Amino acid sequence: MSQDAEKLIIFDTTLRDGEQSPGISLDATEKLEIAEQLARLNVDYIEAGFPVSSQGDFEAVSLIASRIQGPVIAALSRTHLSDVDRCWEALKHAQQARIHVFISTSPVHMENMLKMNEAQVLSETRSGVARAKEHTNDVEFSPQDATRTPLDFMIEVLQAAVDSGANTLNVPDTVGYGIPWDFGALIAYVRKNVSGDYVISTHCHNDLGLATANSLAGVAAGARQVEVCVNGLGERAGNAALEEVVMALKIRGDQFPGIYSQVKTEEIARTSRLVSRLTGYPLQYNKAVVGRNAFTHESGIHQHGVLKDRSTYEIIDAESVGQKGSQIVLGKHSGRHAFADTLSKMGITIVGDALNAAFARFKELADRKLDITEADLEAIVAEELGTVATDVYSLEELHVSGGTVGTPIAKVVLSSENGKVEASSEGNGMIDAAGKAIQLATGTKANLIGFSVSSVTGGVDAIGDVVVQLESDGIKVSGKGISTDVVEASARAYLNAVNRLARANARKATTPEVGP
Repeated sequence: MSQDAEKLIIFDTTLRDGEQSPGISLDATEKLEIAEQLARLNVDYIEAGFPVSSQGDFEAVSLIASRIQGPVIAALSRTHLSDVDRCWEALKHAQQARIHVFISTSPVHMENMLKMNEAQVLSETRSGVARAKEHTNDVEFSPQDATRTPLDFMIEVLQAAVDSGANTLNVPDTVGYGIPWDFGALIAYVRKNVSGDYVISTHCHNDLGLATANSLAGVAAGARQVEVCVNGLGERAGNAALEEVVMALKIRGDQFPGIYSQVKTEEIARTSRLVSRLTGYPLQYNKAVVGRNAFTHESGIHQHGVLKDRSTYEIIDAESVGQKGSQIVLGKHSGRHAFADTLSKMGITIVGDALNAAFARFKELADRKLDITEADLEAIVAEELGTVATDVYSLEELHVSGGTVGTPIAKVVLSSENGKVEASSEGNGMIDAAGKAIQLATGTKANLIGFSVSSVTGGVDAIGDVVVQLESDGIKVSGKGISTDVVEASARAYLNAVNRLARANARKATTPEVGP
């Protein structure tokens, strides 16, 4: 590598901005599992959350800060001094920590959200950044809604942040307003007009489908940090996708001479699958880099070319992003040691009760499925991580009947700390009946707003992966379940969502404003 090579800092915000996607509500153990995989992926920064938003977020940031080695752990904070102090309290045990301070700067945000004028925003910027600097030398500042902020004022705010101690200046396209050539020019203007020693960063949203393009335009103009989410998760239409930015940089190095990332691209596919399963957000089949169809060819002409030489129609080597068939196969005769050893080789480390629960689920599914593949194991672990000790209910029994004659009926038996509870219900199909029976048994009132089912692997004994989304009193949650029986998988996913709803209600907190 050339001595003049420059590293592009990959700042992953899947656990903060990504979790703000509607229906995603990750527990601390799930966040930790994703953070561990992000560390294996070798990202530079993990933005673990927004500690002041809720006690649950504070605890998750604290857990990640104390357990993850390698990447710098960052957390978001408003400029309020108490928020900054709370942010540091969550981060203080990290090997390396960054406080990411933000405040809105666009006229529409200042007038309608902050009720502040420009002088007040400048004062808040200076005090918030200075307080963060008292805690750590690594301070990032973001003027929220930068692309709709008057240019002169944005430069004034950014200069105030640098003068107060910020060493990373993030330019967020909070509402996805940017166009690549315009956004690139904005980054270049900041670089030219804000004096000091700092790194310029991008944080691009995908409202116009341009988040990745805008991020790359920013890099071409001098940005040396990009803020991204795995699978492009995030508020509304999402953020710039980590896998797209990283692979564009790698494949089109001719457009970014001397710029590289340290991401281990072979871990991209596994990271994508883990995030998809834990968040309950399935990947679209034609998603770039990590979608099911990314390396699939339907056209006869394309198939002919690929059979001769894959480079005829593929610019990415599938194995370079971890998109390859698993060589790991377990069966019903495999023991606990082989199970744990296989997970370890996959980069998954679980112990104690979590390992016992995952192994029990593995044995249960292995009795129904001839071979358990790596993808199956990932699904099993993801499901068990979504089932925590604080779950109110667990599924003991499910009985369903239905067909072309008669009304489908389902009966469920659930266990809770108060003993077993059961309920029966009719429905418009066996899955609908099972969901209604679970609602009756738990006393839950919620609307089903999303349902998807996919096959983890192929074959007649494939494990079905079901995701449901429920909404109750404005709270949206996702639940997931797996089984070789799609009705059982659906019931498990529904109950998982009900338990998440109970936890979300228990820790419900109002967040005054969201971040960049």
